[in-house]
Amino acid sequence: MSSLAVFAAETTKVDNNPILNMTIFALFVAVTLFIVVRASRNNKTAADYYAAGRSFTGPQNGFAISGDYLSAASFLGICGAIAVNGYDGFLYSIGFLVAWLVALLLVAELMRNTGKFTMADVLSFRLKQRPVRMAAAITTLVVCLFYLLAQMAGAGGLVSLLLGIDGQVGQSVVIAVVGVLMIIYVLVGGMKGTTWVQIVKAGLLIIGAVVMTVWVLALHGFSINELLAQAAAGSPAGDKVLGPGLQYGANPWDFISLALALVLGTAGLPHVLMRFYTVPTAKEARRSVVWAIWLIGIFYLLTLVLGYGAGALVGPEAIKAAPGGVNSAAPLLAAHLGGPVLLGIISAVAFATILAVVAGLTITAAASFSHDIYASVIKKGKAAPGSEVKVARRTVVVIGVLAIIGGVGVQHQNVAFLVALAFAVAASANLPTILYSLFWKNFTTRGAVWSMYGGLASALILIFLSPVFWGGETSVFANVGTAIWPLNNPGIVSIPIGFALGWLGSVLSKKDEDPERAAEMEVRSLTGFGAEKPTVH
Repeated sequence: MSSLAVFAAETTKVDNNPILNMTIFALFVAVTLFIVVRASRNNKTAADYYAAGRSFTGPQNGFAISGDYLSAASFLGICGAIAVNGYDGFLYSIGFLVAWLVALLLVAELMRNTGKFTMADVLSFRLKQRPVRMAAAITTLVVCLFYLLAQMAGAGGLVSLLLGIDGQVGQSVVIAVVGVLMIIYVLVGGMKGTTWVQIVKAGLLIIGAVVMTVWVLALHGFSINELLAQAAAGSPAGDKVLGPGLQYGANPWDFISLALALVLGTAGLPHVLMRFYTVPTAKEARRSVVWAIWLIGIFYLLTLVLGYGAGALVGPEAIKAAPGGVNSAAPLLAAHLGGPVLLGIISAVAFATILAVVAGLTITAAASFSHDIYASVIKKGKAAPGSEVKVARRTVVVIGVLAIIGGVGVQHQNVAFLVALAFAVAASANLPTILYSLFWKNFTTRGAVWSMYGGLASALILIFLSPVFWGGETSVFANVGTAIWPLNNPGIVSIPIGFALGWLGSVLSKKDEDPERAAEMEVRSLTGFGAEKPTVH
């Protein structure tokens, strides 16, 4: 028996009762599949499949948005980052939360009023349909794929921890199973089924986090000071874990780049923006964001206690040595607090988190391909009835396979870090075009295309040249070569490039866009008048 297995058996009982863990898992999957099947009965039109028939209330959609947003990165990745890196890990929580203010104030209601199903509906409203829709669909697919990789990595580490699987082949099989389940959820349930799973999962995740937080505080006399003192005592870094600089002190530019990506990325995330189309009115869109901010804010405050609690009670070295590495902090804390039963329950909640988020990402990517590329570009708005949804279902299978392959390749990365890369791509490729489209009347098709492709290309190139891929122990190509670009996150360069190219392309355009369409978009975005009319022109 390896020292790792001995540690797991003696201190956390991680592999003590895999039958119990699998039973709880199977129960969760059965319940959520039942919800998906029940919700899928009314999936007849594209509006049903993509936007759940616009039938959800603001509070329901707020829970669903928080379910979409509180991903494996929020629960597994951030808890692990705080447990190992302390204050610098909590910066992820702050960034993810502050980002919602940008989404609420600048894009939520305006996007819902202007669009129909996807982000490209808004971006192409007053511009030329085909080039803009194609660019928006490609950026959507890339962002969704990056985000999917993070969820798959979290799933592999989580289930491997539960079953005591620390070999790469075993974790790869786990990732494949998650991918297959994800495909089934989306094929059967569409947006309505996915939304209900996200609502249930958000409630369970917040309840589980509250229970564990109260438990951790009770063990430390409900004293935050006592908790922080024990976390510092258990960390190899000592008191440094309580202050800034442990993770980003060596290169503050990396921190600035990460902060820009987190704060600006949310407003450009296509799977979050798509949630605004599932409510019937602009007022409900506003209500849903307010509900989401409260739920997400409460959860991110809890991650501070959970992360430092894992550092104090389990220990950073033990967390890094466990199957799943830093992503195993929250499940290991659950095992320390409540033994195999709480471990199984919390891990099942985390597993439901991953399934719900990957389902939301997958349906967004499928909708973007079928609605924007197939129906609007290839068929020029004349797709046969029902064909769009058929193409969406086939796209789901392709995306699922790609996510499985990619997830196997990034098993050892922190999931919060991987999500930060998705945020950087979204902020570079999507956000400049969204803001220009909504607020700048002189924005042109050339500006949109340059901004999306330029922001996307610069982000991807910098990521490929960075330590994410080369030179480090946790790089995709571990300990191979040397990184040319020194920063892990490309946001500090790629986001300004996206904005600059949008401006430059518009200034250099030889002709202005249709002023009537620009005026119509402004009226619709501010008032919601005519929001149900088709946007293809």
